[in-house]
Amino acid sequence: MADKVFNVLFLCTGNSARSILAEAIMNRVGQGRFKAYSAGSQPKGEVHPYTLDLLRQMNFDTGFARSKDWDEFTLPGAPELDFVFTVCDNAANESCPVWPGQPMTAHWGVPDPAAAEGTEAEKHLAFSEAYRMLNARISIFTSLPLQSIDRLALQKRLDAIGRTSDMDGAA
Repeated sequence: MADKVFNVLFLCTGNSARSILAEAIMNRVGQGRFKAYSAGSQPKGEVHPYTLDLLRQMNFDTGFARSKDWDEFTLPGAPELDFVFTVCDNAANESCPVWPGQPMTAHWGVPDPAAAEGTEAEKHLAFSEAYRMLNARISIFTSLPLQSIDRLALQKRLDAIGRTSDMDGAA
């Protein structure tokens, strides 16, 4: 199990910002231990341009980034998922998709930067803030001793990460 690469799916409604950012971050931070994917319950069909701008500024290759339906991960030949995280924002009354099956799941709500209003600078700041929150949570997650923690304890940790204030890094 020490050599196992864990498949992680980040779900959102539109798959144009938060879940794409999370996919990029996880594939960088968890390189070699995790393989991340993203999808949406109602995909926009294109990645938000500010998402791509931010990723490029952070030296990510954006060739992976495409808005796709979560149905893609239910088809034969799709990767077997170990973890599914929803990153939509319940506080904004946004509906989050529910993933059926056996992977471990948790809700890590993040405000939708694509819904930000204001100046261009304020809108870009919303994307940077979403990135920061996701990066903090993913960094905590990837540091967990997955091989030595039982499923119930792991579920508690996953849920706690979603409640993390993102300022203290504690889970």
